[in-house]
Amino acid sequence: MDGGVNPLLPDSILLEIFLYLDYKDVLSAGQACRQWQAVARDEVLWKELFYRYYEVARDVPRHPAAVSWYGEFQRLYDTIPCIEVQTLKEHSDQVLHLSFSHNGYMFASCSKDCTIKIWNNDLEFSLLHSSNMKKFNWSYTQFSQFNADDSLLLVSGVFMGPRTSSSGEIAVISLENFTLLSRVRNKPYDVFGCWLNETNLISGNLHRIGYLTSCSVLWLNNAFQGVESENMNVVKRLFKLQNLNASTIRTVMVVDCSRYDSPDLMPNQGEQSVSSPATAANQATDLCSDSEEEEEAKHHTVPEPSAEDSPGDKSEAEAGDGLGRFLTDIIEGRVRPVMTEMEMETKVAQLLAKRRTKPPEPNLLSMEGCSQKKYLIFTTGCLTYSPHQIGIKQILPHQMTTAGPVLGEERDSDKFFDSLDHVIDIHGHIIGMGLSPDHRYLYVNSRAWPQDCVISDPLQPPPIAEEIDLHVLDLKTMKEVKRALRAHRAYTPSDDFFFIFLDVSRDFVASGAEDRHGYIWDRHYNICLAKLQHDDVVNSVAFSPVEQELLLTASDDCTIKVWRSPRTVRILHAEKPRLRKPLFSWATNQRS
Repeated sequence: MDGGVNPLLPDSILLEIFLYLDYKDVLSAGQACRQWQAVARDEVLWKELFYRYYEVARDVPRHPAAVSWYGEFQRLYDTIPCIEVQTLKEHSDQVLHLSFSHNGYMFASCSKDCTIKIWNNDLEFSLLHSSNMKKFNWSYTQFSQFNADDSLLLVSGVFMGPRTSSSGEIAVISLENFTLLSRVRNKPYDVFGCWLNETNLISGNLHRIGYLTSCSVLWLNNAFQGVESENMNVVKRLFKLQNLNASTIRTVMVVDCSRYDSPDLMPNQGEQSVSSPATAANQATDLCSDSEEEEEAKHHTVPEPSAEDSPGDKSEAEAGDGLGRFLTDIIEGRVRPVMTEMEMETKVAQLLAKRRTKPPEPNLLSMEGCSQKKYLIFTTGCLTYSPHQIGIKQILPHQMTTAGPVLGEERDSDKFFDSLDHVIDIHGHIIGMGLSPDHRYLYVNSRAWPQDCVISDPLQPPPIAEEIDLHVLDLKTMKEVKRALRAHRAYTPSDDFFFIFLDVSRDFVASGAEDRHGYIWDRHYNICLAKLQHDDVVNSVAFSPVEQELLLTASDDCTIKVWRSPRTVRILHAEKPRLRKPLFSWATNQRS
């Protein structure tokens, strides 16, 4: 067989035989001779091996950036950060959150030991700085974020005040000399806070109005006002939002639409959204419709709006008319069966929620002026205190600076609250969110409610599933795309939930889980690629923004683990990794 072609084994027969082998045997057979090597690199063969080994749905096409099936198999096998290379044990309690600087040179970690630690990213990570926030009456640090030029670090924590433990505080630390520049009150603490630009950050405040209603105010703060400022650094009020049924605004994030111009991952060709256009329209204008309300609509005539009525006026008129009909039916005894007080208050809140959200502005989904657009995204709700909706509010150009009206004088005099621009209902308990690097896609961790469940008491949300669903939302179309992933688990009930942070790179998405593992999925193929083990709950994960083959995981076991890909391990250590055998060394030898 040396250098020749065996007439008894033509290429077609060899290919049929190789199709029965697994990838390891195919690679080994390819080293036998030149003919076998050529057949072992056949694209039809590697397409079959790819779908079989990774269990990808057959209707999912190859990644648009891939040049061959062989290369795709190699990419998913050799570039996943799944080899543990370092364990950081400097924290003395549960590690809750991780965040990288934009240049990838540093990362920060938050913990229940009430410290914020800043680490240096070299061939091995080393501790650069540690600040203990107990002296400011903090209970623990919970979240951090670097500003756009990596000169400042936002640190969010739980503040133990004299009356309540639900308050939080945001600290701003200079990364030039690690001095504390300012402190900002933040309520509730799980608003977390975020940067709007290099020098201004967003915080929240909560005002109780009634037993189940409240008002969330979102503030724009300057990072450079002194720590001793009497007004707690509040410089401008952005939005004043009504909360229904014990819900609050939490987990604020800023979406920068200018990044759409260079997407990190193109949608699948011909990909359809999960929700139909009709469903998407209902999400924008009719958040809380249900079968009972639709039945009522059959027996009542809604007056047609006049020609001069605007779409916003029409929506508010319909909501007001629906509430009026409902209250009239109660007074005249037409509501059967008789509702409890809680059920009645929930129903009224559902009707009020229609007025809480206005129809999307004509330019909300338009790409015109996209480079200037920014959206504020947060979790909210209208049925229970459990966060089950994603609220979206466009930040207008005059709101991106501290100049201009301070206390909302630009709001119409007859509108006490700002209305939301768009709401997406997840129909479950939201426990984590993460943006893709291009800010086009929002990934959401949630635990589903039972199908067709009825919430009669806002303080008693439905039971939540143990499985965590990972939803993908296209922020350009405001629709859910792909199918929800379900490969990680959680066990705490609704009233004891906690946040599981996730992170998204160009090609991968990672998340923690309560089953003592971190998980990595491929964004294009929607498959789970790796499970990363800890000794306790994994709370947070973070990809390096400049090197997606580097991943950090943080756990309740008080450790931070550093994971690199097999390819990177070989490059850094100039030796074969012991944990995974390199598959494609023979191809490299052939080329050399």
